[in-house]
Amino acid sequence: MKSLHLLLLAVAIVVALAFLTFAPSRMRSWQSRFFDVSSPAIQAGAVINDRITKMNKGFKTLDELEAENAALLRQNNELRASAQLLNDLAAENRRLRDTLGYLERSPFNLVPAKVISRDSTTWWSSVKINQGFAEEVNAAQPVLTADGLVGRTTTVAKNLSMVMLLTDENCQVAARIEETGDQGIMTGLRSAEEATPQIVLNFLKRNADIKPGMKVVTAGVSGGVFPAGIPLGTVKEFRTRELYGQAVIEPAADISCLEDVFVVRGTK
Repeated sequence: MKSLHLLLLAVAIVVALAFLTFAPSRMRSWQSRFFDVSSPAIQAGAVINDRITKMNKGFKTLDELEAENAALLRQNNELRASAQLLNDLAAENRRLRDTLGYLERSPFNLVPAKVISRDSTTWWSSVKINQGFAEEVNAAQPVLTADGLVGRTTTVAKNLSMVMLLTDENCQVAARIEETGDQGIMTGLRSAEEATPQIVLNFLKRNADIKPGMKVVTAGVSGGVFPAGIPLGTVKEFRTRELYGQAVIEPAADISCLEDVFVVRGTK
């Protein structure tokens, strides 16, 4: 065993001495050949190492991902809230422009008001508005929107008034069919079969030539509450009763959803 060790040591010394005897140019030539053979493997290893390093940098911990997701969710909610606010402001701006425009072009002296209360038990009978005698609003004054008549004031306080709606059976309006000149009394009509009251124009001639789509306006009788020419709606149906003709009216104003209204104090 000792002899084998001595032999290997001798061989190693001989090989080392042989390398030392080689010229520097021969050593560089051998090194160049070694690099030529090994360079593809070295380059491939460098590329793989670079990709692994980049991948490790791209990976995020679960906590980082949760924090990023929460931040994006907050940002999304903030953007939605901002968009809704802008939509609300745009709608309010349109409403104010429409209100000012109607105040300017209306032939009546108007008091703008907002509906502040509407009881579900009297939904089709009355609403409360935020104007009263402090703004020269009195009982029995017409109340309308830019689309048409909705009713008339009844009880009036300093800064509040009750409005009886057209759909109430006690609200009666002298009305006229624009196309034919036929006149009658318009009022609300409740029915057990229908949740929404109808508006009907009674006491028309039984043989009147009244057709669906004809316009209905206030007749403006002498001493009446309502001035002439306020839009009331259009005819939906004409039917004959035992003693008179009756027209079912589609109201011009959406009485089911009232927000902004005007009280008529007189003409300009």
